[in-house]
Formats: sequence, structure tokens, C-alpha cells
Amino acid sequence: MEQIISPAAQVIISLIPIVGICIGGVVIFFALLWIHHETKQRIKSGEKTQSNFNYKAATLLCGLLLTGIGFMLTVFFALFDGISPALLGGLIPLTIGICLLLFYRLYDWKSNDSRSSDN
Repeated sequence: MEQIISPAAQVIISLIPIVGICIGGVVIFFALLWIHHETKQRIKSGEKTQSNFNYKAATLLCGLLLTGIGFMLTVFFALFDGISPALLGGLIPLTIGICLLLFYRLYDWKSNDSRSSDN
């Protein structure tokens, strides 16, 4: 038996992802703004401004997380909806994760490290 959902409830349910994306965008904007101001202050004070961010570890972590999440979402959507456009909700992060893992594996990290140490 199908339940009839009121139009007001459908609108509220459809707004939840939009609000989440907007809040996430605001958080990312202010994080980037904070980093920018921090870098400006370091330049003014004469400190070293080169970041110590480990791109190799971040690439591996993001690749593993996206592959795992994408695989689980793909399995979930395939079991409950079959072959449908909803399956893209799992296939897109799965593909991005696999691409990041391939980048981690194929990129020549040693030559990049030697070039960055020359600067």
C-alpha cells in the first residue's frame, strides 16, 4: 500500500540536500578565507610560507574513502532500485575513488619531491 505524502512534505524533503550543500559551501569558503588570511600574516611576519601538506597521503585517503563509499552506495542502489538513474549516486564516487587510487599509483612522487625541494 502506497502512502500519499503531502506536497509540503515533498518540498521540505527536497530542500534538505540543497541546504546541506549550501552550508557545506559556506564552511569551505570560510576555511579557505581563514587559510588565506593566515598565509598573508605569515608573509607579513617573514615566516616560511611553504605548506607541509602531505598530498600523497591525502590522495590515498580520499581514494580509499570514495571507493568504499561509492561501492557501498552502488550495491545499495542496485539492490533496492535495480538499474536506474539512482545508481549514479554510487557509481560517481566509486569512479572518482578509483581514479584517485590510480593517480596515487601512477604518479611519479619522487620527481615531484625533488623539484619542490629546489625552490
